[in-house]
Amino acid sequence: MSGRPEILFPLFADLTTLDGVGPKTAQHLGQIDVERPRDLLFSLPYSGIDRALKISVNEAELPDTVTVQVLVAKHQPARNRGGAYRITVQDALTSFQLVFFHARGDYLKKVLPEGERRVVSGKVEIFDNIAQMVHPEYIVKPNEADGIPAFEPVYPLTHGVTQKTMVKGVRSALERAPELAEWIDPGQKDKAKWPHWREAMEQVHLPTSLAEVTPAHPARERLAYDEFFAHQLTLALARAQLQRAKGVISEQTGALQAKVRAALPFAPTGAQERAVEAIARDMAQPTRMNRLLQGDVGAGKTLVAFMALLVAVEAGGQGVMMAPTEILARQHMQGLKPLAESAGVVLEILTGRDKGKERAAKLEALARGDIHVLVGTHAVFQQDVQFADLRLAIIDEQHRFGVRQRLELGKKGAGADVLVMTATPIPRSLSLAQYGDMDVSILDEKPPGRQPITTALVSTGRMEEVVAHLRKAVAEGKQAYWVCPLVEESENVDFTAAEERFKHLRAALGEGVVGLVHGQMPPAEKDAAMAAFQRAETQVLVATTVIEVGVDVPNATIMVIERAEIFGLAQLHQLRGRVGRGTQASTCLLMYQAPLSESGQKRLTVLRESEDGFVIAETDLAMRGAGDLIGTAQSGLPRFRIADMESQANLMAVAQSDARKLLNDDPTLRSDRGEAARVLLWLMEQDQAIRLISVG
Repeated sequence: MSGRPEILFPLFADLTTLDGVGPKTAQHLGQIDVERPRDLLFSLPYSGIDRALKISVNEAELPDTVTVQVLVAKHQPARNRGGAYRITVQDALTSFQLVFFHARGDYLKKVLPEGERRVVSGKVEIFDNIAQMVHPEYIVKPNEADGIPAFEPVYPLTHGVTQKTMVKGVRSALERAPELAEWIDPGQKDKAKWPHWREAMEQVHLPTSLAEVTPAHPARERLAYDEFFAHQLTLALARAQLQRAKGVISEQTGALQAKVRAALPFAPTGAQERAVEAIARDMAQPTRMNRLLQGDVGAGKTLVAFMALLVAVEAGGQGVMMAPTEILARQHMQGLKPLAESAGVVLEILTGRDKGKERAAKLEALARGDIHVLVGTHAVFQQDVQFADLRLAIIDEQHRFGVRQRLELGKKGAGADVLVMTATPIPRSLSLAQYGDMDVSILDEKPPGRQPITTALVSTGRMEEVVAHLRKAVAEGKQAYWVCPLVEESENVDFTAAEERFKHLRAALGEGVVGLVHGQMPPAEKDAAMAAFQRAETQVLVATTVIEVGVDVPNATIMVIERAEIFGLAQLHQLRGRVGRGTQASTCLLMYQAPLSESGQKRLTVLRESEDGFVIAETDLAMRGAGDLIGTAQSGLPRFRIADMESQANLMAVAQSDARKLLNDDPTLRSDRGEAARVLLWLMEQDQAIRLISVG
């Protein structure tokens, strides 16, 4: 598999080798990421123009593009320079005008001689009660009318590139599109009635009606599926790579888990039980576990994670739990401590703060196996951190980790199983795109004892009422978060908003009651402010969104979110989940600036009516699209040229199971279909996947 297969060479040639594409046009096309003939083929028309011959312009709902045969009646040259040159023409039912600006009369008399018939095609609009076609796009003799396409595709353009150039370039690229062997499962292809690759390309670029320009058309669907399938093959290859790495068999005894269960105030939920069972089953396999634990805010991931760590300890090994920040690592430590005590296992924490003798002592204990479970930040990745026998690595808040980092992590413990946790409910189609290499467990039940959160919408105009409400709550010993929006334009604006609000609330509620946390503070100050709030030394914490991930203050029962309408739904849901963690009823106030836009209204209402993160995420996906939902840039989400993550989400699941099946039947992709799939990976530029096959 040394390099790109020869059959694809024409599609990866220079753009200037195509008809009508000179160096200048090629440069312009580069602005829309079209760098080779292949990219042009993947730039599909987004609409089309019907140019089928009509009897009369009266048949059309104007303004519209009309193609009609006319009798040329009378020329009226422009009265002044640059004025309109008008030609009155008659179709079968009515007369209308052809209008030209800056036109040469002698040229027009030659092209449209009075008394002769011509077929004209162009946009017709009504001006002063007269139908007019300004600068027809086609003027031909009746016997040449079949030179006008009955239906013309409309492409997305960029500066310096016209529709004509696009059409010419695409046709030229189509002529070079090779017949490729089929990589789609024959059963799937027949069931969906999809054409072959080359035929699909021709159909999408030479549509005959608007119906053929929709994502639901079989040719488009097939090409979208190709993208999803190539992506899922890449993930499946990464997964196979992890599974080939010999895992260690960790058999649970259940003894330590039983101690924890006995100490719990209430029984785990069914969802928690199922997740623990799936994890234990994976850990007992000789291949490595690669599982995602997805749970909404407050669904009890910590308990599942600890039970999984106990499986490792019961099997005579060690476990590590990694968090993205020091604050979260300390919080996991606090959350796990009582569980560890009930099980009688040794729990320790390692962060960037550990220095000198203390750090050395921890590292020795770890290497001897005296520490059973380690909690830490990315500091556990460092060279000098050695485990006696690492069986399980748990990574929290994984959306900052792509497939590549997952492969990296696996190298730390020779055969350590990997469990990834996220509190961001991701709609199924997106989680397949992002985590398609993993097996997924979802915690979709809330543990008993969780208090529901009342959500209310309040306009900014009622600020003083909200402050008065807060004053009363503070007097009763309650704690509250007050979140200020991050203003994108500049970093300093965001904390001025937070600092203004902080001063306002401090004046209203008294010195020492209010704390402040924002992104521009030095980490030590941020930690100190958070810690003071956790210890209830301050009762109100004014913050920008830095608090959204994982901070746990059970006594905090009020969440005020200012300018809620400019936050994403998923983010609002995460923020709201910071309250309602204790035994008291909690409230979340969404403050918005009136008037609310229709979509702002819809988003905030969904939030008020639902506490189910998955429902909220699906709504968010439908309203905002995949890229916004998790911020494409840092999400590791692939960018598809043809496929549409929202409307074609169902194809993603099919692509995943198909890709896994193909690799299962043909791990080295050497069968006929496997070879075809290799060509697909080259066509889709999945170089990472290609490297994985060649390694394998």
